Amino acid sequence: MPTISEKILSRACGKEAHADDFVIATVDYAMAHDGTSVLAVKSFREMGVEKVWDPEKIIIPFDHIVPANNEKAASLQRDIRQWIKEQGIINFTDSGGGICHQVLPENGFAMPGKLIIGADSHSCTYGALGAFATGVGATDMAEIFATGKLWLRVPRTIRINVEGRLQAGVSAKDMTLYIIKNVGADGANYRAVEYYGETISSLSMSGRMTLCNMGIEMGAKTGIVPPDEKTFQYLKGRARDEYTPVLADDGADYIMEYNFDVSDLEPQVAKPHEVDNVSGISDVAGTPIDQVFIGSCTNGRYEDLEAVAELLKGKKVRARTIVLPASRSVLIKATESGIITTLLEAGAIIAPPGCGPCLGAHMGVICEGETCLSTSNRNFKGRMGTGGLIYLSSPETAAASALRGEITDPRSLL
Repeated sequence: MPTISEKILSRACGKEAHADDFVIATVDYAMAHDGTSVLAVKSFREMGVEKVWDPEKIIIPFDHIVPANNEKAASLQRDIRQWIKEQGIINFTDSGGGICHQVLPENGFAMPGKLIIGADSHSCTYGALGAFATGVGATDMAEIFATGKLWLRVPRTIRINVEGRLQAGVSAKDMTLYIIKNVGADGANYRAVEYYGETISSLSMSGRMTLCNMGIEMGAKTGIVPPDEKTFQYLKGRARDEYTPVLADDGADYIMEYNFDVSDLEPQVAKPHEVDNVSGISDVAGTPIDQVFIGSCTNGRYEDLEAVAELLKGKKVRARTIVLPASRSVLIKATESGIITTLLEAGAIIAPPGCGPCLGAHMGVICEGETCLSTSNRNFKGRMGTGGLIYLSSPETAAASALRGEITDPRSLL
């Protein structure tokens, strides 16, 4: 019996497709950001194609190095802006609009049953809305720009069941790190992952995006939360076109199944330099930190900033703390609600919506010997600066740690 991925890819290729089949699938939406669009456009031009297959199906947000940090970046971005005009691409978000993986769901491009391809590894975020979403390289994206199609192998599917109620101070990021610890950084290589259970159903859309965003950190091709009423409510007045929700059949063929109970889960922290090098916070509490980064496509949404503000209200941070809202709309909402004022009064730095320190390109880079506690999705050596140490945590843990200047259990401050 088919899984969600098999059903979506069957629809996309126009015939019944099974795990391990190679198919040529029609893409519903394609995305490249300022970092990957440069190479994708270069390859597109080298192919000799004059016009993209459908300018309304291509989304290009500038988010990785915004505003441009040097003349080279500015020049490359100017070239892409010109290409966007030439091609008539209307779904363009310039500097400050937000991170691609927030911009697409916010603007209704991520929908159940859709095949969405992004020239970025964390494009699996859109599986939070029941889509099959995955990342590809820039040359593959050039082929999509030209034809609207992509060849791929239908992945086998892992089922992950999560039960139990997360305790106060423990959030979707902690659960996600715990799952990655148990599955392993390569435990889901080229697999689709479907998430089930009462814990998953109870997650907000923001929490589901955090979960699916990090599927690639255990090697997954995509991560999918089956669409439900929360999904449909989120998409009301937002969805770009009609969609058909896709669910796995009873008795679907899963290659593997995991079962977790998170009732007693404590906050989790990924230690340098691997995302699956995860410990409970009791093992790392007290570790000194120089910087806290709160943001990224994993944890820069309004719900995350709200949780941080609750802990920081009326207090002062002891470590330099950089906060990047995931999009302009998140920044506006956080400003109107008073969250931004709370963060500023606590001593945090508010940076423009975008990726910021996450990829180590500019803004918030750490130096040799410095330690950063980050709400992002990767802590690889050199990720935020050569020689620095990166720990990964939830927004709640990051906020509590900023107040103490060392890794701190947020439950101690609630």
